[in-house]
Formats: sequence, C-alpha cells, structure tokens
Amino acid sequence: MPRKAKKGSTRYYFTDSTEQAVIRHNKETRPHMRQRIYNEHIRTPFEKLAENIIHTFKFYYFDVPSEDVKHEVVSFLYMNMHKFTEGKGKAFSYFSIVAKNYLILHNNNNYKKMKMHDGEEVTDYKRDPVRETDILDMKSAKKEYLDLFVEYWTNNLTTVFKRKQDIDVANAVIYLFETRENIENFNKKALYILIREMTGSNTQHITRVVNVMKKHHVNLQKNYLATGSVETRYTGSWNNL
Repeated sequence: MPRKAKKGSTRYYFTDSTEQAVIRHNKETRPHMRQRIYNEHIRTPFEKLAENIIHTFKFYYFDVPSEDVKHEVVSFLYMNMHKFTEGKGKAFSYFSIVAKNYLILHNNNNYKKMKMHDGEEVTDYKRDPVRETDILDMKSAKKEYLDLFVEYWTNNLTTVFKRKQDIDVANAVIYLFETRENIENFNKKALYILIREMTGSNTQHITRVVNVMKKHHVNLQKNYLATGSVETRYTGSWNNL
C-alpha cells in the first residue's frame, strides 16, 4: 500500500501522483513530453521540497537570497531525476536525501568561507553548522523511520501474527510508538508494565512478540538507511527470521 499524505502535512505537496509523474518522465523519450510532465506535475513539488528543507534545517549560509538557493536545489534535483529507480524506495525520500546532501555540502563550505573572509564579528564562531545540521537530520530521519515502522506494522500485523493474544500485544506496541511523544518514561521496564496492563499478557509472552518485531525492525532499518525509505508491504521474505 503506497503512503498517503495527510492533508495539512508537509508532504501533501509531494504525493503518489508526483512519484508516478517522475517515473513517467524518466520513461518518456520525447523531449517535449518530458518537459510538459515536469512543468505540470513535478516542478512545483520540487520547489516546495527545496523550500521546506532550506528552512527546516536552516541552510542560510549562502551569499545569494534563499529564493536563488531554492532554484539551485531544484535544478540539482532535475539533473538527478533520472537516477530515481521505480521500486527502490519512495521518490519523496530519495529527493529529500539528494537535496539535503547538496545543501549540507554547499552550506558548510560557504560558512567556512564567511569565517575566513568576514572575521568572527559577523559569524557566530561558537556555532557548528555541520553538527547542527547532522543533529536536525538525525531527528528528522528518526521520526520518519518510526512513522514508517508504525505504518509497516499497521499494514502487516495480522500477516505476521496469527494468534489473537500475539496480535493484542503487537497492537499495544504499535500504539505506544504512535503516542511516543506523550510518553514521559520510555524505559523498557515502564513500557512492559504498560503493555501488561493493556493486554493482560505476562512478560515472557510480551518478550516473545517483541523479539519477532525486533527482527523485522533490523531489516526495516537496514533498508531505510540504504535507500531512505521502507517498503511497508510485507513480502514474506523474512519468514525464516
């Protein structure tokens, strides 16, 4: 099941239709049709993606206005559009990574130049933009992965688990991940107590279900780190885990 953007989310502009337009563009051989597909279905999502990443991660160390930086990023995305491969992750994640890598490189290079040429009085020498960007990037990636993890189990819960008691425990785990921002104490013991109260299962049974979910997590996280995305449909290829 493809991911559906919720109205009001930052991804509403980059939908499954955008991804399909990228695929059509890459397969199209007629230059005028490629340009038409890009102008009508891809240009605006690329511009919004670039704009959001620039401001979300505060890529502000450029000697040109942010609007010009946005156009540079969009041009770079366009140049790399042919590298996106259907079935190898989501287009949104792929182009987000491409844009962030481009901005990280040029933003940090410009920061170093500003320090060299303008002196410390016009730059905050206590800041480390490389580290700041990395931390923001990691937080964003972690949130995205956990959202994908929840979506994966929402789609495949009854495919992996057959017994009602197992499904109840897995459902409780998914619920805790969905509401993680509202949970103050996120240590293992406290979570096990919550799951016991929610399901009536003992610790041994909870551990058995959680261990199955962990095995899937290892593969999901490996795919996410490699491609920037997660296939949220269960393929059955991990049955022997």
